[in-house]
Amino acid sequence: MKSDKRISVIFVLPNLLPGGAERVMSYIAQKIDSSKFNTTLVVIGYSKDASYNIKGINLVFLEKPNVSSGAFALFKFLKKTKPDITISAIGHLNTLMAIFSIFFRKTKFIAREVNVLSVLSQFAMERNKKTLFETFSSKRFRYFDKVICQSKDMLEDFKRNFDIEDSKLVVINNPITDNFKVKERREVNKPIRFITVARLDGEKGHGRILEALVKVKFDFHYTIIGKGSLKDEIFSFIDKSNLSEKISYVPYTKEVSKYLSESDLYLQGSYTEGFPNSIIESCIVGTPILAYDAPGGLNEIIYPDINGKIVTSVEQFTEALNSINSDYNFDCNEVSKSVSERYDSGTIVKKYEGLFIKVYNNA
Repeated sequence: MKSDKRISVIFVLPNLLPGGAERVMSYIAQKIDSSKFNTTLVVIGYSKDASYNIKGINLVFLEKPNVSSGAFALFKFLKKTKPDITISAIGHLNTLMAIFSIFFRKTKFIAREVNVLSVLSQFAMERNKKTLFETFSSKRFRYFDKVICQSKDMLEDFKRNFDIEDSKLVVINNPITDNFKVKERREVNKPIRFITVARLDGEKGHGRILEALVKVKFDFHYTIIGKGSLKDEIFSFIDKSNLSEKISYVPYTKEVSKYLSESDLYLQGSYTEGFPNSIIESCIVGTPILAYDAPGGLNEIIYPDINGKIVTSVEQFTEALNSINSDYNFDCNEVSKSVSERYDSGTIVKKYEGLFIKVYNNA
């Protein structure tokens, strides 16, 4: 008989390297009510790679290089601990957890997806043959008890493109995970400062941001923060476009809020998102957004002329940039308030707690 009357919840992540899913999942794991939940965070990767300081919960590193090599160790851990609920994030891990759900009938399995998958798939490598694992991957969601969507766009995408019951879908936005402060500086920098915080991968759209910046008619400085597979390609374009002296590159930093506070405008180029943490964080410090229209929560976060602007083409993006000096009328406090009231961490954590209780009671 179970002596601990708390609901046992195991959060599973591939690693604790810098990333939105890693930060949000580890944050929620630490913040849910310890009097109601016995929480464990299981990380398949190496403890030496951990970028987040985890406190107050059970933390287990399986010390494996990737999800596939850690599958057996994770299976053994779940068999030993017999959790009431598991929650996992990121596609390939969710596929593995869907397979595991077949063998753990008394455990409830929850998936948290991080992107609008039908759009993201356009950027994936196409193969002539699919493995059994990849074939199963497209049907994985039917094996979960609940799937957390980060935005309404993501939920609608699931309804249209995946074989899953509507009742299994729930929208829970990302929380504000740090104590960000609104910047005190009110005047615009000279030269004006732009910033983007995103992986250097195709779906993040750095190319179309740079295409617009080439046509900007005034002096500026642009900071790019992030690592990724397209770094060489992106910086080759920067060199050929004579933008090198206007751009600073920061592969990784724990001082993102500092860089956001020092900037005047966040540039968002993504073709798809889940629910972009960096945009929320930019707003919370008072730095507004200029974004290309894309699925994944942008229309939920950005209130036109209050905390940013959404455009649909390179031409509109360029026009918005070129008019920034005469049309920059954002109030830092209003920009911050536009997100702080909606994505407060306490509110989001309670939604996770409510979901766990509901799933457990329906066991």
